[in-house]
Amino acid sequence: MENNDVLVKVSHMTKKFGDLLVLDDISFDVKRGEFLCVVGPTGCGKTTFLNCLTKLGVYQLTSGEILINGEPVDLRKHNVAYIFQEYSAFPWQTVEENVAYGLKMKKRPAAEIRQRVDEMLELVGLTEYRKYYPSQLSASMLQRVSIARAFAVQPDLLLMDEPYGQLDNSLRYKLEDELIKLWQKTGTTVIFITHNIEEAVYLSQRILVLSNKPTGIKKEIENTLPRPRNVTDLAFNKLRDEVTDLIKWW
Repeated sequence: MENNDVLVKVSHMTKKFGDLLVLDDISFDVKRGEFLCVVGPTGCGKTTFLNCLTKLGVYQLTSGEILINGEPVDLRKHNVAYIFQEYSAFPWQTVEENVAYGLKMKKRPAAEIRQRVDEMLELVGLTEYRKYYPSQLSASMLQRVSIARAFAVQPDLLLMDEPYGQLDNSLRYKLEDELIKLWQKTGTTVIFITHNIEEAVYLSQRILVLSNKPTGIKKEIENTLPRPRNVTDLAFNKLRDEVTDLIKWW
């Protein structure tokens, strides 16, 4: 992998809480435009792993470093967006105002904001709901607002923490397809944390399987399944079973 292909470089990421070692010397790269999924057993330290990535500059590593574009992470310079399991739409703003929020914070020109908002609302199927407030929306619509707002700012890196964990399977499949469409259109680099192995196999180009604590990388798996993916295909189920067997720790 050439250096100019690498957006995120995590080197020897180690995190202790007192004498408790939680993250143990974790190193990996994320290619520019890659869709990386991270899975692991319950209680393995995924939350700590994510906090080290999402609270960049605040949540201090015990040792190691995280680089974006070869530089120490600086959120004033690097464009990082987040989507979490909890809905984050501002209740006092309409759908279109929520989607425009990040662009306005970055002081983008008004014409660009209108164009980007229109584009994102069309992509996530919310154009006709643009004047609605969050209290008028369903759970899946609220998560679409979060996704549209994150992609609207054209982030260098998008971090997603189990964003569909509260949704039923039919809604989750629909939003996963929308996410893939957005990712393919925008070329955004995505790190997606999930406990759902089927979701990881459906979405990813590569899967990091974490071990139980102290957490390390048990295995990296390239996911070369063709898209669109079918959860009933033999190859899909074979990869899902491989990841499942790696995560079993009993």
